[in-house]
Amino acid sequence: MKQRILNGTDIRAQIPSILEDIGAARPLLICGHVADEHELDKIFSDANIPFAYFRGYTSNPLYEDVCHAVEVFNNGGFDSLIAVGGGSAIDVAKCIKLFCKMDNTKNYIQQEYKENDLPLIAIPTTAGTGSESTRFAVIYYNGEKQSITHDSILPNIALLDARFLKTLPVYQKKCTMLDALCQGIESWWSVNSTEESKEYSRIAVELIFRNMKAYIDGGNEYGHAAGQIMSASNYAGRAINITQTTAPHAMSYKLTSIYNIPHGHAVAICLPKVWRYMLVNKTNTVDPRGVEYLRSIFNDIASSLDCDSAEQAVEWFEELLSSLNITYPHGDEMEIEALSQSVNPVRLKNNPVGISHNAFRMLYKQIVRVN
Repeated sequence: MKQRILNGTDIRAQIPSILEDIGAARPLLICGHVADEHELDKIFSDANIPFAYFRGYTSNPLYEDVCHAVEVFNNGGFDSLIAVGGGSAIDVAKCIKLFCKMDNTKNYIQQEYKENDLPLIAIPTTAGTGSESTRFAVIYYNGEKQSITHDSILPNIALLDARFLKTLPVYQKKCTMLDALCQGIESWWSVNSTEESKEYSRIAVELIFRNMKAYIDGGNEYGHAAGQIMSASNYAGRAINITQTTAPHAMSYKLTSIYNIPHGHAVAICLPKVWRYMLVNKTNTVDPRGVEYLRSIFNDIASSLDCDSAEQAVEWFEELLSSLNITYPHGDEMEIEALSQSVNPVRLKNNPVGISHNAFRMLYKQIVRVN
């Protein structure tokens, strides 16, 4: 499916005409209270468009939340979905689209996923996950993370409006921006990278590098910088939609659950440690394009960060974390072992250098400050 991406100031005002274009008349909005802050209901009421909100989900959406949402959608006579929010809202909407035409007497995630043409519009209110342009969703089933992947859950339309970012707390801006930066870098070095994905990665990384200070600091340049960071997040999402993520993301999920730190924070403290490890062990590459190719990719990433070498880029990244006050968690040896056992082997297949269980333990010891 070819996705339409619309980018601009107050792009929300175009929602009624977009719904008309795609033949949708009664949308279900999946969103938190951000909709109230931005008066989305007024846009629909002024256009005489019947709609309803679904807000019954957590920040890490549960399978039960999605089941309830599917029931609301199917019983409410809705013909389209609009997700307004961060990755959680968009993930819930994607799952509604995938599950709503499946057998509700059986477990949805154990059934075969099938194509469907239900219109889905995604409006991100953070600049981090790029979820508005991916075919992935994440929910939690029996306490375990479940990755849902299917081409049909790529939203039909993504609306990028940087004005949604203005009310984000500074720490959330930092974490989501770092998530986008890590996605851009990881996709760039992924064994699945293509010329298209590498171009998306390059654009994402360079946009973040050039605009991060103005975006975080605010001030006169904030408006332009926010728009550039929003675009960067989307490009990073489009990159990982092709390649998927790699070891830093695989390492991050258990860090988030054990230490209750945001996803972007967790990924960012993993990435420089993994990158340095790969620089030392690049001759063990599993990328069929070979070690010289991998060396050139590391150098290309460094160049996009205005660094003379990959080693310097790793140091730059660690200095960035320090300047943003992104701290490392404190833990114990039992947690180190639990972390090293938790890494998803599927994500590791995308990593350009193999990492053993013992190596993961070593890396986590660099990340977690043992009490």
